[in-house]
Amino acid sequence: MVDVVLGLQWGDEGKGKIVDVLTPKYDVVARFQGGPNAGHSLEFNGKKFVLNTIPSGIFHEHCINIIGNGVVIDPVQLKKEIEKATEAGVDLKKNLFISQKAHLILPTHRLVDAASEAHKGEHKIGSTLRGISPTYQDKIGRSGLRIGDILNPNFKHKYEAAAQIHRKLLDSLNFNYNLAEHEPAFFEAVEFIKQFKIINSEYVINDLISKGKKVLAEGAQGTLLDIDFGSYPFVTSSNTITGGACTGLGIAPQQINKVYGIFKAYCTRVGSGPFPTEQINETGEKLRKLGHEFGATTGRPRRTGWLDLPTLKYSIMLNGVTDLICTKSDVLSGFDDVLVCNQYNIDGQITSELPFNLNDIQVNPIYQTFNGWNEDLTKIRKYADLPDTFKNYMDFVEKEIGVGVGVISVGPDREETIMR
Repeated sequence: MVDVVLGLQWGDEGKGKIVDVLTPKYDVVARFQGGPNAGHSLEFNGKKFVLNTIPSGIFHEHCINIIGNGVVIDPVQLKKEIEKATEAGVDLKKNLFISQKAHLILPTHRLVDAASEAHKGEHKIGSTLRGISPTYQDKIGRSGLRIGDILNPNFKHKYEAAAQIHRKLLDSLNFNYNLAEHEPAFFEAVEFIKQFKIINSEYVINDLISKGKKVLAEGAQGTLLDIDFGSYPFVTSSNTITGGACTGLGIAPQQINKVYGIFKAYCTRVGSGPFPTEQINETGEKLRKLGHEFGATTGRPRRTGWLDLPTLKYSIMLNGVTDLICTKSDVLSGFDDVLVCNQYNIDGQITSELPFNLNDIQVNPIYQTFNGWNEDLTKIRKYADLPDTFKNYMDFVEKEIGVGVGVISVGPDREETIMR
């Protein structure tokens, strides 16, 4: 049995915390796509941890954590993450497994990412400059290197061949770089990673499933950043939806059981791209400040806005969501009014469907307005104890989207969670 947990917006929905909360029910947590552009934040015992590549179940000793084949791995970043977790008392040699088929982010991938983004000028995508897109491009172009290749005696030769192609591209873009600065740390990290369990992950995961083990597949980014169904071209380079768990771990569709979909009580977005309910005003600034809306990985300030139900319904449809989880409800405390977009007005046409391309048209959100609440939600542990104004807001959301919200997060700590 495999349950999936993923984001329903533009990322940053609080997946790390939710996976940490859910993990005690599972034997395995497996990341299935994305790379170190993810930033999954976990808080417990007064400490905060940010994971970029390692699955968010790593702080539970009983749990096997697998980095799946659909993930792209930067050895330098992974080494840093492992070292930080080790300092916190976690023995990752026991419960961290890495797929042989996961692709490697090379130093030249990061340079190509920076050069490509600089070349686009005002049309840039808003890349995290972590080398994610060039690595997936090489994967699709059948010229990438994988984790299993580091065990090959000819790895250095394979690396040089790949790096030479990237150098030619960098030179054609007139990009100034010094590759020699980056290579020593890369090769040191490659040797470091060899200490860990590098596995045929698809066999291991399916064997665990056949033995009755419970697997939680952890997604990164969010549905609206999916390479096929997101706000293209302002998207990530992988499939962030439930289907990505099948290809990113090597599991059959019929193995999927529950799909946990996570959404914030409002919306945020990092980087460029359409954002119909964005608030470029005092409201947006207040949301950013109260929600600490700065990227866990990049530190970039996030764009903020009201909850957008057409996009949420779209994401629920694509993912087959069975269980909804609402995060950051506490951030809305103190607003006189709380707005929710439930339809769009596009050229005089009222619709709740997303158009083919949000980039080239004027989308006017149609809002429903609810009375706000001033109570501090972070200490509340029962749904019945929440303010009636909050419950009115949540009742409307549930009615509109047609799926119940089973978990409400009222703060970043794992204890600040209401189970309905």
